[in-house]
Amino acid sequence: MTNRLMRRFWTLGLALLALASLSAADAARAQQLKGGTLRVAVLSEIANYDPQQLSTVNFHIIKNLYDSLIEYTPEGKPEPSLATQWTIAPDNKSVSVTLRSGVTFHSGTPFNADSVLATLVKGADPKRGKNVYSTMSVVKDWSAPDDRTVTINFNDPVPDRQILDLLQFLIPIDPKGIDTVETVPAGTGPFTLVSRAVGQGLRLKANPKYWREKQPIAQEVVFTLFSEDAAATAALESGAVDIIYNGSARSAARLKNAGYQVFAGPGKLVQVFRINSTRGPFRNKAFRQAFNYLMDRQGMLRVAYAGMGEAVALPWAPASPAFDATYTKEFAYDLGKAKKLLAESGLSAAEMKDWKLLVNGSDEPSVAISQIVQGSLKQAGIPIELDIRQGAEYVDALLGGDFAAVFGGVGNVQKFPSRVTTNSIYRTTKNPVLKDPHPHPDYVAAIAKVDTTFGAGADVKAAYDQLNRVLVETAFAIPTNSYEVGLIVASEKVGGISLEMDNLFVARTIGFK
Repeated sequence: MTNRLMRRFWTLGLALLALASLSAADAARAQQLKGGTLRVAVLSEIANYDPQQLSTVNFHIIKNLYDSLIEYTPEGKPEPSLATQWTIAPDNKSVSVTLRSGVTFHSGTPFNADSVLATLVKGADPKRGKNVYSTMSVVKDWSAPDDRTVTINFNDPVPDRQILDLLQFLIPIDPKGIDTVETVPAGTGPFTLVSRAVGQGLRLKANPKYWREKQPIAQEVVFTLFSEDAAATAALESGAVDIIYNGSARSAARLKNAGYQVFAGPGKLVQVFRINSTRGPFRNKAFRQAFNYLMDRQGMLRVAYAGMGEAVALPWAPASPAFDATYTKEFAYDLGKAKKLLAESGLSAAEMKDWKLLVNGSDEPSVAISQIVQGSLKQAGIPIELDIRQGAEYVDALLGGDFAAVFGGVGNVQKFPSRVTTNSIYRTTKNPVLKDPHPHPDYVAAIAKVDTTFGAGADVKAAYDQLNRVLVETAFAIPTNSYEVGLIVASEKVGGISLEMDNLFVARTIGFK
């Protein structure tokens, strides 16, 4: 599609959104959805309310407290949200965004260009930008010609999809609350925070001034935190909750057979064995590389995810232009190859076992795959202990990089390849695990090459190929499998479930039949 055609398409943004809003409203009326209190079971304590902390533990609150500039349909098509139109310059070195009028933040502050500029400033700050910071590396500067227009300029020509990914990733924050957003939500979203009890859950109420017509449907959403998937399942079956969000694939399969509704979105995650290559034996490259062959990917997929997903050796979904299935075969489970690399490391037996594997005890699949790796290591002559933590204790260790190794899902794997750097372990700067300067400069250079190789053809493919080879050679993160995240299991009395591109939970369209 040419830029001219894209601009013609995008200037229809407001009309398209109006049609989309009517369609959602018509669907709700057709189902005669009613309001009430929506009770949702979740299995992860949130990290904070900052929408730039795009961690899976925050997936159930982000799109209920905030809105993005644009949204993607489940098929990946861009749609207007807080931005009604956007025009990419012919040289792909800037994008001009028209902002929606008549929108206010929960505080009553009007949404305008100032809030987008403040959000850009935060995102570009290495200390405050969190998951957004790495995405901002292509941005040169920005300006606001008026209250309803923002122009973002890029250092070099940027591919269309990467620009759209940036707009979808930008979630405007109220300038008045931007400094306290970790503890107090500051969004425009369909719900506002009523209360939170750490370790128990939180309660939201409908935003009476929300800009989308006839949304949200529910007057209240109550998220209840369960420490175990089995307990959440029991709550759904007893009628104590209406929905389970982000439960296990195995439970979802069983509940579907029992007659419950199950919804799987398009935004799969890739499970990654994250390695702190600045600690202990993991400073040794050959020792790390051995883990490429120590991952029984098919066994993990079967035992932990009921076969729902795909074994992978790279952090990409099949839709990614960087996806290469040959790596999965090349780095299949092979204890012999692993033992050879362990011997080449020159480490003693005592050094090889001098670490613990951090485990999310609240997540049954994480426990299962950690036990599988523990068994593989034992066969290789490396007995290790599991450091099982739950709730905030686990989240703090994960986000703070306080571990030797841990399994954790990564997102944005179906988008432009350099978007993988939005995940903490893959950040090229301000990496909370690997710190600065980045210990793997070849990886940083490979990401930069992907960002600056524009167009299509052999050069682009070569950049992707180089990145993939660097990933397996540096071996600071070992992908094992894609898996369903954000699975929604709902009782039959619930309707209006919407699927989001990244599988974040969207409550505004949900009501009762």
